Amino acid sequence: MLALESHARHASGVGYPSLAIDIGNLFTNNEQMRNREFLGQHELIVMLAVLRLGRRAYGVPIAAEIAARTGREMLQGSVYAILERLAAKGLVSSRLGEATPQRGGRAKRFFALTAEGAREVREAQRALEALWVGLPQSSGAKS
Repeated sequence: MLALESHARHASGVGYPSLAIDIGNLFTNNEQMRNREFLGQHELIVMLAVLRLGRRAYGVPIAAEIAARTGREMLQGSVYAILERLAAKGLVSSRLGEATPQRGGRAKRFFALTAEGAREVREAQRALEALWVGLPQSSGAKS
């Protein structure tokens, strides 16, 4: 609650509005803002690759999609570490595919965004687009 209360009188006789602030709510909102984590660049890139690949999203194609789209390589170990972190945050889920002889009888682990993950990707897109609006079209930084 943020509300104007009665006017307080300064010694000069001038009236100033005073504010009533619900301190408990202020701290709750501050705590919620502090607990919210932004997606890191690599997390967002991996999540976008997972979205692009759909049901074919597992480590090797994810790394290949990232390299093809960004021109930057991301090691498979890094991809899996990021996927584990995203899973711990509830932003991706995984399922095991069929075991194959080509993989020595091991199954592939496929990944998909959760509903929360999809919301986070959309929020990151909105935030980046909002920051981009109004920037001058430039090929580089000013020196």
